Amino acid sequence: MNENNDIMILDAVERYIRGEMNPDERLHFENLRKTNSEVDQLVVEHTLFLQQMNRFGEWQKFQNTLNEVHTDLAQTGKIHADKLKGKAKLVYLWNRSKRVTAIAASIAGITALAMSGLIWSISPKNDTQKLQALSRDLDEVKIEQQHQKSVVNNLQDQIITTPAPATDKPAAPQVFKSGGTGFIIDGKGLLVTNAHVVKNAKNIAVQNRSGAIFNAVLVYSDVEKDLAILKIEDQNFKPMAAPPYAFSKSSTDLAEPVYTLGYPRDEIVYGQGYLSAKTGYNGDTLSCQIAIAANPGNSGGPVLNHEGEVIGILSTREAESVGVVFALQSKHIYKALNDMKTKDSAYSRVKLSSKSSISYLDRTLQVKKIEDYVFMVKAN
Repeated sequence: MNENNDIMILDAVERYIRGEMNPDERLHFENLRKTNSEVDQLVVEHTLFLQQMNRFGEWQKFQNTLNEVHTDLAQTGKIHADKLKGKAKLVYLWNRSKRVTAIAASIAGITALAMSGLIWSISPKNDTQKLQALSRDLDEVKIEQQHQKSVVNNLQDQIITTPAPATDKPAAPQVFKSGGTGFIIDGKGLLVTNAHVVKNAKNIAVQNRSGAIFNAVLVYSDVEKDLAILKIEDQNFKPMAAPPYAFSKSSTDLAEPVYTLGYPRDEIVYGQGYLSAKTGYNGDTLSCQIAIAANPGNSGGPVLNHEGEVIGILSTREAESVGVVFALQSKHIYKALNDMKTKDSAYSRVKLSSKSSISYLDRTLQVKKIEDYVFMVKAN
């Protein structure tokens, strides 16, 4: 009977991790986790176990494919490797047959991930893996065309209303070269993003989901924490209601589902995953680790838990790993705002909400309430 109970609990844990429970089941199971430390620990251990199994399966598949490629090359006389074993065989294969290996790999169906594994396995190892910032290069040509179109429209309006002197010339279009994501912390126009998104920027603009662009200025920056706060200073910007999400002062539970919104492309993109570690890269206590898909442009995006609370700001990922992403913990937003208040009394009335107004909504409705508060950040 105990064995049957263990199997049922394990099945429930796996369905919970994979997001296959309905809302009522999930609520019941989360309450069980809070009251039963053994179940909670089982969730954490099984999450790590599934991750390891997935990685082992990928590596084993790669090794099998590599062996098939090697055998094919040996049979066709491309290489002579009867006496080669283990890593020496891999190095020999790479050094002697780069071009042939690439062709055979294509035929065998080796994926880009497998090729990355091949290069990684024979290259000198660094003491630490490199982190990749998640800011993005913007399409300068497309943006310049948009600005030129805007200039033309403005000129047409001027001709209809008040003709300009023939000697007047339109201002040169603003071309933004890099970008990321930011989100509102105060409805009057304060946004938070990563410091690396606006590093050395002379001009900053933010764009909402509808495509409206507003001028913004940097009012706070902490390079060490990779945190920046922007203020929209544009006569066309209308103050918004207070954001519906709350700002958590503590990290969420390990293996807890999380989601993010950002601009890795020219429209807002949703992503979901779970908290995989309460610290960041190499045990960095400023950050936490998220298992989620993230791309250049996601820098500065909010990471939210299932109750609609911001738990972090997406910032970097491991360059040589898939789904290993790091986020600055949201408690540092409170610290940044307190620093601003001590230096400028204009921010004394700004207050971060500690209670989410969307905690009772399902994920789809939460996103609909949040997306208007998430902006693309542009800099040059």
